[in-house]
Amino acid sequence: MGDDSTVGIILAGGRGERAKPITLQSADYIRSKALIPFAGRPLIEWIIEACRDQGIRRFYVVAQGMENRSQIKLVLGHGERHGVEIDYSRARFDPYNVGSGAATLHNLEQWNLTGTALVLPVDSLFEFSLDRLLAAQRNADAVVTVAAVSRTPEEIAGKYGVMRTTSEHLVCGFLEKPKLSVIEREFPEITRPQRPRTLATNAGMYLIDCARLRLAARTPELIRLAQQRLDWGNDLLPRLVGLGHPVAVEPIARLGDLGNIHDYLDTLGDALNGLYPQLDRALGTPVSTNPRYWIHESSLRSKDHITGTTLAQKIAEGSVVIGPGVRIGRHVEVGAGVRLRATDIGDGVDLHEGAQVEGSVLGDSAVIGAYAHISDSYVGPMVQVRSDARAPVRLEALSAVGDGAQLWSGTRLSGVSVYPRLRVPAVSGVPSGTQLTSSDDVLRWV
Repeated sequence: MGDDSTVGIILAGGRGERAKPITLQSADYIRSKALIPFAGRPLIEWIIEACRDQGIRRFYVVAQGMENRSQIKLVLGHGERHGVEIDYSRARFDPYNVGSGAATLHNLEQWNLTGTALVLPVDSLFEFSLDRLLAAQRNADAVVTVAAVSRTPEEIAGKYGVMRTTSEHLVCGFLEKPKLSVIEREFPEITRPQRPRTLATNAGMYLIDCARLRLAARTPELIRLAQQRLDWGNDLLPRLVGLGHPVAVEPIARLGDLGNIHDYLDTLGDALNGLYPQLDRALGTPVSTNPRYWIHESSLRSKDHITGTTLAQKIAEGSVVIGPGVRIGRHVEVGAGVRLRATDIGDGVDLHEGAQVEGSVLGDSAVIGAYAHISDSYVGPMVQVRSDARAPVRLEALSAVGDGAQLWSGTRLSGVSVYPRLRVPAVSGVPSGTQLTSSDDVLRWV
């Protein structure tokens, strides 16, 4: 396991604009990205536990603003429940946390950190080895070691930055979101037969030598930028490399982004299918291994209000079919004829007869009416989907329904976001990409 002196620095100040409506509790009240629900727990709890299991016992959370800070502290406290110690950035420094790099540098000074720290964002899921990052740091005598994920040129083009590296695995340059033609010109080796078709991209996780980084940051240029805008990837790393400071690269196994609906659902699907072993171990032993799924015992015992039979009975007799990659939380009531696959279901959900759900998330206490068909979509807590056999509701293609919204029978949405607490009558034909943010938006399509 990792060195006991390594601490964790979690950058938790972002507003989660891209992930709306997941990050909304109402149309004008945004929850912290750190509290995005993920496989039954707030995301930041998974991050804390993954790091704790590799030897990190002390964490520093860089928060931003009253709501962000108070929401996170209500969940984590000072780490007592997780067997760690957690401190929070001081509110008076919030105006100076302009960018991920600036937030890191300012708080290194505030906390007077001089050892090794793992810096990581709060809107991603990582599968990584701290020991390997530490070894790479020592071997290269690096100020910073960048956790890297390998991506193909097609995945990179126009979306990710690429790092140039030496044979000693040190960063020597950057290409910011290059076009495919630029990648093929600048990295001709990837076009040769028998050569790897991937390049190293920044995962947003950094192992840092705190004392040396603080010293390196005391240049007039970095001091000035840290007062304006200083991001890790775009600003701090290129300037460190340009100043001759050793920046190493070490691959990690996997990175899952959670910053938008598409990536959130993809990452959750990967996690429930076992591609994140650290999280997989934390989920515990599945009820079934072929197909693989988790069901809390209270839900197995729950009887639906029509047939009076338990979920365990319905699974045994085949009237409920559960495919791979399903997690069902506590006290979930499932009716006959329900079909589930690659789906995360929160506590207290009601799934009425004939509902079909695939590749989706159903938040705590959601009510899914009879014969609803939900695929590749997010349904938030307390949502009511008033579906019935005569006019079933259909959600598909990255639709997202915010907390407490209500959908009337017959509603059909494809790639549409519904903000919290809205009431949506039986509408269809709303263009993909539409955001229904108010009752006026809804009325346009009635």
